[in-house]
Amino acid sequence: MFESLQDRLGSILNGLTGRGALSEADVSAALREVRRALLEADVALEVVRQFTDKVREKAVGAAVLKSIKPGQMVVKIVHDELIEMLGSDGVGVDLNAAAPVVIMMVGLQGSGKTTTTGKIALRLTTREKKKS
Repeated sequence: MFESLQDRLGSILNGLTGRGALSEADVSAALREVRRALLEADVALEVVRQFTDKVREKAVGAAVLKSIKPGQMVVKIVHDELIEMLGSDGVGVDLNAAAPVVIMMVGLQGSGKTTTTGKIALRLTTREKKKS
C-alpha cells in the first residue's frame, strides 16, 4: 500500500515546486491520489475521509520552509498523519496463555497473510525463543 501511495504522490508532487505556500488546488490534487491509493488498498471510506480532511486542514495555506519544496511539505504532512493514525508505539503480542496460543490471520486473497505469518513465526522463534 505504502509503495503505491509513494509512487502516486511522487508524480503529483513534482508539479508543486517553486511555490511559497500550498494552495487548495495543490493539496486537493495530491489528496485525490492519496484517497485513490488508500481506497485501492481496501481502507474503509470513512477512515480515508477523516484522514484526508485532517491532512487538508494542516496543509492548505501552510507556509513552506525555504529548505524544502511544497511537494515535500505535503509528503511530510501525510507522513505525520499516517503515524498519528496508525500509532507510533508498537504493541507486542501477548502470548501468556495456555499452549497452544492461536493467532488468527484475516485478509483478502493475495494480501500477504502467509508471508506475514512466516515473519511472525521467525520473529517468535529467534527473538522470543518460542517454539513454532
